[in-house]
Amino acid sequence: MKKHLFLFAFLSFVSVHLVQAQGMGFGQRATVEERVKRITSKLDSAFSLDATRMSAVDTALKVLFRLQDSKRQEMMSSGSMPDRETMMAEMKKFSDAQDEIIGAVLSKEEFGIWKEKIQPSMRPRGMGGPGGGGGQGRERNNQ
Repeated sequence: MKKHLFLFAFLSFVSVHLVQAQGMGFGQRATVEERVKRITSKLDSAFSLDATRMSAVDTALKVLFRLQDSKRQEMMSSGSMPDRETMMAEMKKFSDAQDEIIGAVLSKEEFGIWKEKIQPSMRPRGMGGPGGGGGQGRERNNQ
């Protein structure tokens, strides 16, 4: 019985630390460079943008994401959690700005493909599962 209890405690300890080491998406936000790279690589693979357009998108998105991060930090540092509607409205502004940046380098047809097919596939999936939230089945109207 002692062996089973020890084994259970050991496995619990190991699994908790492995989960924490991986982050499981809690509190870990991709860096500005990682987010920009994810978008520019999708744009390049889908539309083969030339170096000038790619550089313009890269620079503009870095500026936008840094502003977005600072705004998010400002809203969270007020001591209390901002209400959901305010937060969503602010983040919608950044989402619209991102669309303007990308729309400026793509044709109207390419931008339609981006909005309908590519961009939705890049959204985070959430935790899912019963009672786990995650919103996998919900439609997201804010982006």
